[in-house]
Amino acid sequence: GKGGRNTEFMLSMAINLDKMKGISALAIDTDGIDGIEDNAGAYISENTLNKAVLSNKNPENYLSNNDSYTFFKSIDDLIYTSPTLTNVNDFRAVLIEP
Repeated sequence: GKGGRNTEFMLSMAINLDKMKGISALAIDTDGIDGIEDNAGAYISENTLNKAVLSNKNPENYLSNNDSYTFFKSIDDLIYTSPTLTNVNDFRAVLIEP
């Protein structure tokens, strides 16, 4: 499949947080490229898996096939930047609403 460590992490997190309200997260690579694809990473919200279900997508299948890029591209939840010409590792953030 396609995708880097950040989209893979986000897909796994979305599956594990299914049905939990008020949690959003993102994971990006600071150089602007996650793995060898054209994106920096992906984001999730409480609506991520709902969008997948409405599109007849099975998130677990994408994860088991290491195809997180295709999953997030299909639901328009990839994060795109230009190359940043820096590389200070990955950036991950989680927002938990009270």
